[in-house]
Amino acid sequence: MPLSLPEILETVRMTEADAFDIRTVTLGISLRGCASRDPESTRQNIYDRITQTARHHVEVAREVESLYGVAIANKRCSITPASLVADNFSPADFVALAETLDRAADAIGVDYLAGFSALVEKGTTPGDRALIEALPEALATTNRVCSSVACGSTKAGINADAVLAVAKMIKATARLTAERDSIGCAKFVAFCNAVGDNPFVAGAFHGPSEPGAAINVGISGPGVVLRAIRQLGDTADFGAVTDAIKRTAFKITRAGELIGRRVAEALSERSGQTIPFGVVDISLAPTPAERDSVGDILVAMGLEYAGAPGTTAALAMLNEAVKRGGLMAARHVGGLSGAFMPVSEDQAMIAAAEKGHLTLEKLEAMSAICSVGLDMVAIPGDTPAETIAGILFDEFAIGMVNDKTTAVRILPVHGKGVGEWADYGGLLGRAPIMPVSGLSSAVFARRGGRIPAPIRSLTN
Repeated sequence: MPLSLPEILETVRMTEADAFDIRTVTLGISLRGCASRDPESTRQNIYDRITQTARHHVEVAREVESLYGVAIANKRCSITPASLVADNFSPADFVALAETLDRAADAIGVDYLAGFSALVEKGTTPGDRALIEALPEALATTNRVCSSVACGSTKAGINADAVLAVAKMIKATARLTAERDSIGCAKFVAFCNAVGDNPFVAGAFHGPSEPGAAINVGISGPGVVLRAIRQLGDTADFGAVTDAIKRTAFKITRAGELIGRRVAEALSERSGQTIPFGVVDISLAPTPAERDSVGDILVAMGLEYAGAPGTTAALAMLNEAVKRGGLMAARHVGGLSGAFMPVSEDQAMIAAAEKGHLTLEKLEAMSAICSVGLDMVAIPGDTPAETIAGILFDEFAIGMVNDKTTAVRILPVHGKGVGEWADYGGLLGRAPIMPVSGLSSAVFARRGGRIPAPIRSLTN
């Protein structure tokens, strides 16, 4: 389906008051061929690969956003999961690699560089274990490096040993970044059914089956959808609401694909290497800004607050309508493609959590519908690692059984408790510390081994 400039300009005119932007243009970079027996040589190879491939990424993205008048909020990079390239590294070597990645991100000018990651759904290698051990120090000493660990999948089940190790790592990261409300935890995501073409941080990485490099786009657009629903009024039925969301998703997805393809074309020409366009991720991603809230969309549908009875159904309808509209508009839709519900980054979610209308258990129910599970949820700093592991297990079980991506970005804010706030500023926003059940998960969390994959995984 051809993409025309007049069509995009029409979309821009329609949405310029609604905080519409392209949330991220992410350049994925394969690090195959960078491995060496010598850690220092590997780090240098990785630095050179990133800086050579992405040296024009930010300038090209800025030129394209200026040409079309559509803001690109973030310019990012993702890389092959680091443990795949550096399986011979010690924890100290991985910390040094994280610092190298931070320097590379600074050199090319991107907001974040993601992929300091490990894929351990079925088991861990020495490199995987070393990376997880290195994560607290790596996240505490870098500014732009983001990390993830894939702990389970529908095909493999859930790696229980990895889940407990990750929970302990999250606690250690919270302690090391305590003076900044444990912000290191905001740069880490634990996954079930992780995808390799996700452009959003902190969970992005360039999957092993991806090409040498590719441009993936995340479109966002909650404000545009919000206006469309508000214009319908309170008497429109669900069919009319669904149609309005589909039409809006179609238009903003078309804008996202045009921007992504233009960036890929210009970057290929500028760099002298072929960098294809990958996917449009049609997730609705909120920010703390006014009119840029997924929670407000749920309120516009007729709920008093996010978390009211009916919230999960409203979120299901929103996700389905966005996917239907986006799939018709783009050649390749991928990534996560749904709705993000980060508590600290969405003003309506913040308000609902502050008033107690949103609980951890309600968020968990909503995660059976939305793309990402528990996202930017602040909890008391004294929450035991085994309890955090139990929360991870619950989310991963939802993803495993339902064959969908679920994730946890949870922040045990060191030294703070219920009734206090974690304040990160900027895109990460601020969040009330939410209560966690005091019931123990310790024996369950320490059992180890692997939770078997569901019968539905046997599809051969």
